[in-house]
Amino acid sequence: MLDQIIPLISRADNATAADFEAERSQYGYTPTKYVTLIFLVLFSITTLIHTAQTIRYRIIWPAPTILLAGILEIAGWAGRFWSSYDDTKDTPFMIQIVTTIIGPTPFLAAIFMIFGAIVRIMGQGYSRLSPRYYSLIFVSCDVISLVVQGAGGGIAASSSTLEDANVGGNIMLGGIVFQLVVMTLFLGLAAEFFYRFFTDSPIAGRAFARVETEDSHVTLTDSGYKLSTDMRVMLVALFFSTACLYIRAVYRTIELASGWNGAIIETEIWFNIFDGAMIVLAFYTMNFAHPSRLLGRDAMSAKDTTIGKPEQLEMGSSGSLSSVREVQPVAPRSHY
Repeated sequence: MLDQIIPLISRADNATAADFEAERSQYGYTPTKYVTLIFLVLFSITTLIHTAQTIRYRIIWPAPTILLAGILEIAGWAGRFWSSYDDTKDTPFMIQIVTTIIGPTPFLAAIFMIFGAIVRIMGQGYSRLSPRYYSLIFVSCDVISLVVQGAGGGIAASSSTLEDANVGGNIMLGGIVFQLVVMTLFLGLAAEFFYRFFTDSPIAGRAFARVETEDSHVTLTDSGYKLSTDMRVMLVALFFSTACLYIRAVYRTIELASGWNGAIIETEIWFNIFDGAMIVLAFYTMNFAHPSRLLGRDAMSAKDTTIGKPEQLEMGSSGSLSSVREVQPVAPRSHY
């Protein structure tokens, strides 16, 4: 029955599915074969690289985040590639509509976790939230968004009436809007953190500890704090990846808000650019600037230090992050 949905949605309400079943695909266009194949190959390669990096650095956190996102994107673009041969089949359309909407969500969870590790290294006193709460709060919101978008996608993909399809679309829209709000809040907190760090303005009344390493990412000098090259690369990569995901979320919000018969959802190139390309860029950026290489293998699993009570920090077998010490603000200074 799904092969009747999109024709019904994309035509006037008084038209029947049979009138257009032979004319229109379920997408409003036929996915371009070579484009879908390119994205399928790109997502497969980056996911394989992330898998190899996970094994090499002996870490677990990418499995439920980046690797899961990669698998979902591969499934979604495999569905679109399948549809390029026959755009009237139900199964590939259902696969791609669900997986491409929820695919980037686990990757976003990795972004939140990486930022928590950065806060832990650069100084928790500059952050409104502790590193643990970045993971707890934002990853929890990410899971809620994932469930809502997945539920909406499932309803929309399996609907047999225009009303049911619109219900699913609205649920998907609610999930992506919620995700966009969460990302905006996260960016606001991140902006405050970097402002406080670069102006040396820790949260009022908060003493704090900073992780010290043998090759420290944040060095206290006579002229101020100096960021290591690895930390600078990590920050740029994190900002770029987050920007790509944010652009994609804005696009999907506008797309779903315009409706199933809107010009945006029926224009393939916009989907390829603002969804597929944005996610590809985010994935490969994290291949190049992998946090376990730039921040240390144990950075993502470190425990928060006790605010105001600097103490020895147990990191793991490698012991790359060996100790913490209390840091007092100094001024004036430069971070460069």
